[in-house]
Amino acid sequence: MSTTNRNTKDDGCCGLFFLKYVLCIFNIIFWLSGATILGVGIWTVIAKHSYVTLLATGMYAATTYVLIITGIVVVLVGILGCYGAVWENRCSLISYASLLLVIFLLEAVAGLLAYTYAIDQELERSLNKTMLDNYKFNQDKTEAINAMQANFKCCGSRDFQDWKYSQWLKNTVTNDTVPESCCKTESRGCAVSNHPSNIYYDGCMTKLLKFVKDHIVIIGAVGLGLCLLQIFGIIFACCMAKRIKEWEAYKYTVTNYQR
Repeated sequence: MSTTNRNTKDDGCCGLFFLKYVLCIFNIIFWLSGATILGVGIWTVIAKHSYVTLLATGMYAATTYVLIITGIVVVLVGILGCYGAVWENRCSLISYASLLLVIFLLEAVAGLLAYTYAIDQELERSLNKTMLDNYKFNQDKTEAINAMQANFKCCGSRDFQDWKYSQWLKNTVTNDTVPESCCKTESRGCAVSNHPSNIYYDGCMTKLLKFVKDHIVIIGAVGLGLCLLQIFGIIFACCMAKRIKEWEAYKYTVTNYQR
């Protein structure tokens, strides 16, 4: 290969060799970001799984699953990007840049959904009714309520007195004044007395709200933060695809000239 040819292909910071290595390094970071997104999504599903049934809408769950899908797609797309960079395959690089744009939009949607999710209004509107109407009548919600009260050390939606209006106490013969998960030391029959030394008096709404908001901040930050990374990937992939096209045109011109 002549000196002229070499300079045309590897022209400083815009050369194919430079862009190839930059894109490979970017893809390593990209894979790690995909694993991070996937990990955050799975962690959020596991951490909030028992509580999500108490939320009136599926917006929170949808935001989380968008993150998980995005994480899986990122890992797969990273392979395509490496292939295109190493083999200087223009078609693969264009596909890679297009998929990065799709991932960018997915992450932007997940981030915006997370930050605009009106969890305060949803909990105020629905949590108390969900607890009072479903406790002991819906297995999933009953388990979620018990887990929430035990883990957050709370009782009822606003406070322990909410339970006296529950369908459970109205339709069941029991000496308990609140669920046993309200007890500071949970045991059979512990909820007969509602003395403050025996049960938690604080409601769960404020604590559940903080829990969900903390997760939403993480989901939103990861989703929106990774959008910035994708922009660089799209730029590098498009630059390399353009240089490959120019290099192929140059080779074609030289070949025809030599003939």
